[in-house]
Amino acid sequence: MANEPVISAPLVELRDRTIYRVGDSEPAVWLIDDLELGGILVNAPAYSGPLLEAIRAITKPAYLFLPSRYGAQDLDAWRAAGIETLAFEAEAPAIRAAGGEIDIAFNRKQRLSRTIDFLPMAGVTEGSCALRLKNLPGVVFFGPALAPGADGWPTLIQTPEDHSFEARLFGALGVKDLKFAYAFCDRFDPVSTQFGPDADQHIQARIEAVFDE
Repeated sequence: MANEPVISAPLVELRDRTIYRVGDSEPAVWLIDDLELGGILVNAPAYSGPLLEAIRAITKPAYLFLPSRYGAQDLDAWRAAGIETLAFEAEAPAIRAAGGEIDIAFNRKQRLSRTIDFLPMAGVTEGSCALRLKNLPGVVFFGPALAPGADGWPTLIQTPEDHSFEARLFGALGVKDLKFAYAFCDRFDPVSTQFGPDADQHIQARIEAVFDE
C-alpha cells in the first residue's frame, strides 16, 4: 500500500548484523537484523500487518527497544505479534503511564546479549537510554540523547523540554570513552545526517566543543 512505511536498503552491513531504517517518521525507527537474536526494532513504528510481514521477510522480529517514551506507540499490537518490549527501568513507568506495556525493564547492569548492552543517558527524559552493539566496528543507537547538529553529526543539543540538561551533560561524558564506527539517533535526514564511519571521533569532538563553550 502507498502509505505503508518502507524499509530502507541496508544502511550498515556488518559481519553478523545489518541495519535498516523503517519508514520516515520521527522519532526514527531502526531495524537491526542480528544473526543470533533475530530482529530488534529501535523505537516502535505504527503497527500494520503489511509492515510486520515486510520485517519478517528480512528477519524474525524478537525485540522492540525503546530509548525513551517518545518512541512508544502501538506496543500492544507489536507484543501480540510476539515481540518483547524493552526499556530502561527508570523510563518504564512513563511508558506504562501512557498506556504501553514493557516486558523487560532492565537495569544498568543487564545486557541483551554478550555483545549488546545498554548505556543509560538520562536527561531528555528521566530514563533515556542508548543501545550499543559492542563488537567492532561498533554501533550506538542514542535515541533522543543526541541529535544531528548543523554539520549532520549527532551531538548534544539542549532543548526546553529536557528533564535535566545537567544529567545530559553527565551522560555525555561517558560517550567520550566509547569506541564505535556508526551512530544513529531519533532524528534522521537521509540527505544531511551523518552516521559513520568514524562516528566516535566526530561525535566526541563535538561533545568536547559543547563542554568548551
